[in-house]
Amino acid sequence: MPFDKTVVVPLDPDATFDLVTRPDRLRRWQTVAARVDLQAGGEYRWTVVPGHSAAGTFREVVPGRRVVFGWGWEGDEELPPGSSTVTVTLTPTAGGTEVRLVHDGLNAEQAARHAEGWNHYLDRLVAAAQTSDAGPDDWAAAPDPLDELSSAEATLAVVQRVLRGVTAEDTSRQTPCTEFTVAQLADHLAGSITALGGAAGATFDDDPGKPVEARIADLAQPALEAWRNRGLDGTVTLGPNNAPATVAAGILSIEFLVHAWDFAAATDGDVAVSEPLAEYVLALAHKIISPEGRKAVGFDDPVPAPHTSNAVTRLIAYTGRHPVPAA
Repeated sequence: MPFDKTVVVPLDPDATFDLVTRPDRLRRWQTVAARVDLQAGGEYRWTVVPGHSAAGTFREVVPGRRVVFGWGWEGDEELPPGSSTVTVTLTPTAGGTEVRLVHDGLNAEQAARHAEGWNHYLDRLVAAAQTSDAGPDDWAAAPDPLDELSSAEATLAVVQRVLRGVTAEDTSRQTPCTEFTVAQLADHLAGSITALGGAAGATFDDDPGKPVEARIADLAQPALEAWRNRGLDGTVTLGPNNAPATVAAGILSIEFLVHAWDFAAATDGDVAVSEPLAEYVLALAHKIISPEGRKAVGFDDPVPAPHTSNAVTRLIAYTGRHPVPAA
């Protein structure tokens, strides 16, 4: 039972094709993270919402006109990666491009479930075409269940949204971390991602010359994919020491969310984070940031915060920063 829907976006076919295939564009409306080898036989992996990654192989790629790819979900025995087919056809029309998406190879239950998802994301595609960014995705805001990996994926979405607004002129601004400008904090976060992702077996190709959001996203994607492949059992090597895998993975959420706040504070941006996610990361911080380790990771002594403050404010205060309310 196929899903079949057409929307019109106010862009030409080439720009529309970029929106539905390029990782930096996909992150604006459909994915938290994306790996794409855009050629027939090339593989892709999209983390659509935290804890749920679609994967498959491109079967046909005609730039500006058509893309066909296998579709399925990691860890789903009934619809594994590549077991169904998505065809996206682009046709010039008055006012933009007609986007027709057909999803074949689904049973009735799968079709109903995917119809809800595709309707949601095709609406966001139109919004991204109109305004360049569809805004925070409510579906990605508060994963259920929350664990160290779904939290890392959700907080990655938060920091990426902040970084999307960072310009070249912002890179010399001072952050709340007194030793870091925006550019230096980006270097620090890139180093944290590669160290923590490397503990799970990820390899990286860092390019400091990229825009900050693209650089961090392109490092975080292989890091989180490696952690998904590895899982949270046992211990990993982190620097000269061994650490529980749950601790190493948990640090990612703290890094992403705390530094999202740092970047936002430095650039007059907003941190859009759900209360359940911020509460979870705050609990991780209390568990992971020990008094003796606080100075080693660059956190000052905790700053008092009213118990009625929201969770992200209490998290920022716990890391020694003087918080302001988050969006």
